[in-house]
Amino acid sequence: MLSLERLARWEVQVCIRFNRICRRVSWRLLFRCVSVLGDGIAWYALMAFLLLRDRDAAVVPVLHMAGVGLVCTAGYKWLKARTVRPRPYQAHAVIEHFAAPLDRFSFPSGHTLHAVAFTMVASGYYPSLAWLLLPFSLLIAASRVVLGLHYPSDVLAGAILGALIALWSFALPL
Repeated sequence: MLSLERLARWEVQVCIRFNRICRRVSWRLLFRCVSVLGDGIAWYALMAFLLLRDRDAAVVPVLHMAGVGLVCTAGYKWLKARTVRPRPYQAHAVIEHFAAPLDRFSFPSGHTLHAVAFTMVASGYYPSLAWLLLPFSLLIAASRVVLGLHYPSDVLAGAILGALIALWSFALPL
């Protein structure tokens, strides 16, 4: 039987292994860049691009993405304030952080939450974007653990919440 304590130890070991990737400068730069793009820059750029390219036809998809983004931000901030889980680098000296966190706590991963939600919404309107957005979202999720900012369970929770919010948003009547 898998205990929570055993699961927590496994999770720390995964963090340590993934975090070692950043000892190579090229990997560190890649994951830092992905993380910065996941701060919102990539999603804002995508929305601007869609508006410039498709004009009026992009208004509904972009407003949908913006609305989902607001719900995601409110949700993850509310959860972080209640779970107050320290980040891996704060709790384990062997784990280094290779990027500055945007906020104080670890659970859930807001970057992953937004990446999954935006990917699902954008791909719902523009299926041809999925080939680009899905790998990018996976890189964002991986970057959170690699950079020492999140545990795998933070990332998994963020992905699940982002997917649920996106699915819920499509179920709303317009």
